Amino acid sequence: MPTAASKTRMTIVDALRGFSLAGIVIVHMVENYVGGPAPEEFMQATNQGIPDQIVNIFTFIFLRGKFFALFSFLFGLSFFIQMDSAARRGQDFRGRFLWRLCLLLAIGYLHHLFYRGDILTIYALVGMALIPFYRIRSNWILLLAGLIFIGLPRFLLYALGAGDGLLLENAIDPASPDNVQYLRALESGTLFEVWKSNSFSGHLMKAEFQIGVGGRAYLTFAFFLLGLLMGRIGYFRTYPEYLKLTRKALWISLGTFIIGTLLVVVFFMKLGPEPDFNTWWAMAGLTAFDISNLGMTGMILAGFVLLYQRSRAGQLLNRFAPYGRMALTNYILQTLLGTLIFYGWGFGYLGSVPNRYAFLMALGIIALQLQVSRWWLKKYYYGPLEWVWRSLTYFRPYPLKRSP
Repeated sequence: MPTAASKTRMTIVDALRGFSLAGIVIVHMVENYVGGPAPEEFMQATNQGIPDQIVNIFTFIFLRGKFFALFSFLFGLSFFIQMDSAARRGQDFRGRFLWRLCLLLAIGYLHHLFYRGDILTIYALVGMALIPFYRIRSNWILLLAGLIFIGLPRFLLYALGAGDGLLLENAIDPASPDNVQYLRALESGTLFEVWKSNSFSGHLMKAEFQIGVGGRAYLTFAFFLLGLLMGRIGYFRTYPEYLKLTRKALWISLGTFIIGTLLVVVFFMKLGPEPDFNTWWAMAGLTAFDISNLGMTGMILAGFVLLYQRSRAGQLLNRFAPYGRMALTNYILQTLLGTLIFYGWGFGYLGSVPNRYAFLMALGIIALQLQVSRWWLKKYYYGPLEWVWRSLTYFRPYPLKRSP
């Protein structure tokens, strides 16, 4: 059975990161790597029967938004671990971490050219706001995270008139000119045309979704803060000692998910048969949906930790550890594979692969990357992009190849 003190590096964190990455690629593959709203008829061929509907429902309830939340939580945890490790050596890591985020921003920009659903640029920019919180008291951090989860940024923005769009109007309307142009670029455009579409309007659309009433950036920051707090209490270093707390968290998360889901139904029923999403009821419904996602994310996290402490389940989950140690490399390779399969510059299967097959293709990518990651880390200390990122962070090349 894996133990918390088995290695200096917390293997459970690597395994959880790999597990999160697996959920992310499933969502992206089922979405055909479309990083924006698409009309129903555009994706009609992906939903041809009951198996496809089951995949769609499963992905919506258990995966979409939840595994990115886990990934964000782990980013905040990693931030604390790096800051704390440097502090124990008598070093101030704030400047180095800021430079590290600048490098991540550059990597994310290149990744965004391929896929405008990129999260690395958001992590880099939002992560900069995380730096001052390393020294802020835990009570204040928890209060801020709570205010974000109950929708304070969204309600403030809506009250200030951002319901129609903060940076871009009709950003969620599939029929808007920008979205139509984007889908055409994906469907039949060259690689250069996809890059061109993503290079400017793609950033505007993403920014609108992140900092407008959609609120994804604020939620990302809240999960960063929760990860920081869990790092501060040393949860993952001594997680077997928190068995009762983890079980309690599982039940609280279940209750949060149920309450949030019921509120989603109540608030969106208020919108009527022809819903207007520029209303206070819609803002309340979106917030309830975020609370529901928070509950499901907490259930997945607590369930993972509880299962990890069981011998057989722990051995199975531990297979995700090499995958998680190469998360940056694997995340970008997923995009290259997915866009190659679906976009017009590649094989051109956009909107034509049934969900059940897209789901199986995602499992195939996960299985392949699990094996490659395990093989790679037997020969090398870091994944390729992890090595580049680390070496540029410290302005010196780190050893890469292990001794034979």
